[in-house]
Amino acid sequence: MQMFDLTGKVAVVTGASKGLGQAMAVALAKAGADIAAVARSSMRETELLVNATGRDFLAIETDLAEHSAAQEVTDRVLNHYSSFDILVNNAGMIRRQDALDFSEDNWDAVMDLNLKSLFFLSQQAARHWIAAEKGGRIINIASMLSYQGGIRVPSYTASKSGVLGITRQCACEWAKHNITVNAIAPGYMRTDNTAALREDGQRNAEILARIPAGRWGEPDDLAAAVIFLASDAACYVQGVSLPVDGGWLAR
Repeated sequence: MQMFDLTGKVAVVTGASKGLGQAMAVALAKAGADIAAVARSSMRETELLVNATGRDFLAIETDLAEHSAAQEVTDRVLNHYSSFDILVNNAGMIRRQDALDFSEDNWDAVMDLNLKSLFFLSQQAARHWIAAEKGGRIINIASMLSYQGGIRVPSYTASKSGVLGITRQCACEWAKHNITVNAIAPGYMRTDNTAALREDGQRNAEILARIPAGRWGEPDDLAAAVIFLASDAACYVQGVSLPVDGGWLAR
């Protein structure tokens, strides 16, 4: 089990105020990593959960959709820890509107956060690791809509399809530097992003009927996947997307 031990590592987790990001931050802390958490809102609850594991916690409140945020986050992490080892690009948003009526504002807001910020934060991480002549782990959070079209979410589908592409592209370029770049594709999870679907009786029933596991996923279901991809056990895993979906894609 030593291959999964993250003691002495520092993990940067974006979108860590609640939901999937919070669950992954706590899982990484339980595996031994100190946590630098990034979000637009307070992360006090996440901080308490991480501190309960005995690990250090750094809160960085910023808007990742701003281009300058990638440099800001990297600088603040390095000022506090001097280095870091793991980057989990989880921050994301969704806007729902028929494709015929979808606005440019809805398009740009989602693409800037879900895809653009993910790439430039990954770029900053890779630059640091290459300059320091050390390896690193990048874990991007994809989606079932990385594989499927979806309904009324054109910018979300485009952004999450892009996450798979940029995961593979960066893996190809950075593998020679001992940097692994992989993704986790959560299935239909019980988070704020899916609240509208779960509250719609018909859509909720349709979704549950397709999931072989027969239930919505919980944020804690991602714990083992994120620890694996962050650990030495995944040192030869590159450019993959690991679905954690209760069997949705197998159906």
